[in-house]
Order: sequence, then structure tokens, then C-alpha cells
Amino acid sequence: MNNPSLVSADTTAGELEAMLSAAQEAASALRDSTGGERASWLRAVGAVIDEERAELLDLAVAESQLDRAALDGEVKRTVFQLEHLAQAAESGELLRILAEPADADYPVAARPDLVQAMMPLGPVLVFTASNFPFAFSVAGNDFASALAAGCPVVVKANPGHPALSALTAEIVAAALAKAGAPKGAFAHIQGVEPGVAALRDTRIKACGFTGSLAGGRALFDIAVGRPDPIPFYGELGSLNPVFVTPAAAAARAEEIAAGFAASVSFRGGQLCTKPGVLIAPENSGILDVAATALAGLEPATLLTDRITGAYTEGTKSLSGLPGARVVAGSGGTSPTLVSIPPASVLATVGGGIEECFGPAAVVIEYRDTAEIGAIARSLGPSLTATIHGEPADAVAASLVDQLSSLAGRVIWNGWPTGVSVTRALHHGGPYPATTSPTYGSIGVGSAQRWLRPVTYQNWPVELLPREVRARVLPAAE
Repeated sequence: MNNPSLVSADTTAGELEAMLSAAQEAASALRDSTGGERASWLRAVGAVIDEERAELLDLAVAESQLDRAALDGEVKRTVFQLEHLAQAAESGELLRILAEPADADYPVAARPDLVQAMMPLGPVLVFTASNFPFAFSVAGNDFASALAAGCPVVVKANPGHPALSALTAEIVAAALAKAGAPKGAFAHIQGVEPGVAALRDTRIKACGFTGSLAGGRALFDIAVGRPDPIPFYGELGSLNPVFVTPAAAAARAEEIAAGFAASVSFRGGQLCTKPGVLIAPENSGILDVAATALAGLEPATLLTDRITGAYTEGTKSLSGLPGARVVAGSGGTSPTLVSIPPASVLATVGGGIEECFGPAAVVIEYRDTAEIGAIARSLGPSLTATIHGEPADAVAASLVDQLSSLAGRVIWNGWPTGVSVTRALHHGGPYPATTSPTYGSIGVGSAQRWLRPVTYQNWPVELLPREVRARVLPAAE
């Protein structure tokens, strides 16, 4: 492969038109494809990414400043995601077929012969993430899930790694063509305006996004404000609070503090699952131990200049909250910990705390366990909520229902960073964590974002869509 220029030009209006037209043309062919065919395309992409791993890693390290070993693990995850979704497509589980035979004696009204199956929405637009140059980028989970569902995919490159995006797109396009995927099944665009223009285009039927609250909300408003509103699946912002009960603090304060500091600073704190707030008993020692651990770390190298600037402003904002006290952090991109009294959080609508992308977090020390529930409500929804407790812990038990209503994943005695790509893990949550809490953006379940149910009433089996027909016929026989 030849490396593209480190500075890639924005997609032109003419190029975008050609891509969207090709995607629209490909939609019919993808709807008629089988899960097995789509699985072969996904596996072809995974195989070539694995083959080109060294060159891709060179570019990723140069553009993102992330550690090569961590990026290598991310490539492994990306290849796994492609296989994970290939298996789901191949098995037919994404179709979710429901077949009910005609029944003249059915209660209320006679039931006709019905077959329901999930069908692809059509061309999907994906805005990639800065913090995962592989797993949430050009060949990441959004791409893989949309293709597994039978949707053409238009990928908007992230400006944080343009050359890597361009090279990955070149690899993906070549692999798909060689594997026999329809022309137009995949396209890659660069630039803010082309991305917005694609989102406004009626040929795009759904959109996925991972990024900031401000940017995601602006795109969400465009998607739902179209004359033909479309689903917008955005992952926007999350504080991921951690609650420590008195019993847990008494049993293992130092362990909890060390784990918190490690999770906050992992990968420069540039993870959507980073724990941004810890709520612990006053005078438990957790605040001091965590502050010492973070203060001993070197300043982080963040992904982009924009993120670095936002981090500096974010830490200033946290330190300026009422009653705030900076207990670790010396400015710049140094890991930062801010202590805030419960009264300040409870006195402000929404708690006053906003996500600070990078190695920064807040500790709230409570005196009375009765404050914990009020603090949870004040902080609002997140992707995750964590409880550190002990067996038969009444305080922990009192929080489970509340935290389940505020987060898509509730964690016991662990940390939210280190997400496993598996079926039972839900990576989502109520707004502003995501714009649609029903579906997550990781694993097999993420493919349901790009599908809709269609019921075929009294249709001859031989006229049903090809893959539906193949899976209904054995039952009919």
C-alpha cells in the first residue's frame, strides 16, 4: 500500500455526489445479499487490516501520539469486532424472523399469514471518533455493524488522524472489491462541510456519531430537523460516576483510590468510559491517596491540539466550581483531581459538573449516606455507574434501582474502562450519554440501529426476500 499524503483534501461536492449515488445504487444489492456474503466481506476487511498492521500502526502512532502497544491491542479488537459481526450476519440472528401462520379462529380478528423480519434502512453515515483510531474509526464497529446489517456505509474521517483514515479506507475499499461486495457499499469522505452535506442528503437513512456533546448535538439537530428526519445514534458525553459505600471505604480505601487513579489516567483519560466523578465518605483517605497517585504521573500527551485546549479549559471550569479545591494538577495536561463539597453539587441544576475529556476527575466526599441518592440524581445520566460496596451492603442495595435508571451499564466493584466486545454488554445510556438509549454502539446489538421491522402478509414464501425465504422455507416444509 502507498501511504496517502499526511494532509488530505476535503471531499469535493462532485465526489460526494458520486459516492452518495453509488451508495443508493448499492442499497438494493445489499438488501438482497445474504448474511453469509456480508460475513465474507467483513472477514476480508479484517484479514487485510491484520496483514497491513505494521504500516497502519506507524501512521496511528505518528498522528494520535497513542502508545504503540495500546494501538496494537486496538487493531486486535477491530479485527475481532469484524469477525464478531460477521458471525452475527452469517447466523441470521440479525433478521429476528417471526413467522405466524394464518389462523381463522384467532381471538379478536382472524390472523393472516405473517412473516416479520428486520430489513436494512439503507445508506448509513458514520462520524468516526478521535480516541479510537481503529476500533471506532474507518473500519470500526459502526462500519462493521452497518455492513453486517446490509447497509452501504459512508464513513466521515476524523480530523485527528486523516492519513490513517485515508490509508484504512484504501485498504477497506480494496478488500471489499476483491471479496465481491457491490460497488458503493463503502465510501470515505473528509471534511466538516462534506460531512454535514451528507447528513442533510435524503439518500442517507441513518447516522452514527461518537464525539463531543456540542458537536454531536449540532449534528443530531440536523438529522432530526430534516424534512425527512432520520435516526441519529450519537454517543456524546458521560461522567460515569463511581459511588463508594462506607463499608467498602473501611475495607479497602487504598485499593479503591489506586484503581480510580489508574482508570482516570488510562490512555490519557481519553475514553468515553473514564470515571469522571467519585463519591466517597468524608475522611476515608480515598481522596488523599488518589490525589497522590495522580500527582505522581507525567503530563498526558493528548490526541489533538483542540482536545488539549479543551482539556485546559475543562480543568479551569472544574476548579472554578463553588467550593472546589484542586488536590492534584499543575496546569497544562497534567492529571488533575478536584474536590467539591456535596452542597455545591446539590445546589446546581445538573450538578454543575461537565465531562472533561482527559485525565481529570472530581471527588465528592459525603458525610451522610442520605446524600448519595441526591448526588446521583443531580449528576444525571451516564454510560456507566459504578458501586464499590461489600456483601450485604444496604447502601449499595439502595442505589441499584436508581443507578439502573441513569446508566446503561451498572458495575459492581470494578471500573468502567476496559470495555469487552460481547453480546451482553450494553454501551449506551440516557441523554446526554447517547441520543438513543435503546441501542449501544458496541457488539452485535449495535447492528439493530441500522435495521427496521417489515411484516410480509400473506406473501408466497417463494416471493419473500432471498435470505428471509431461505430461513422460512425449512419451517414451512
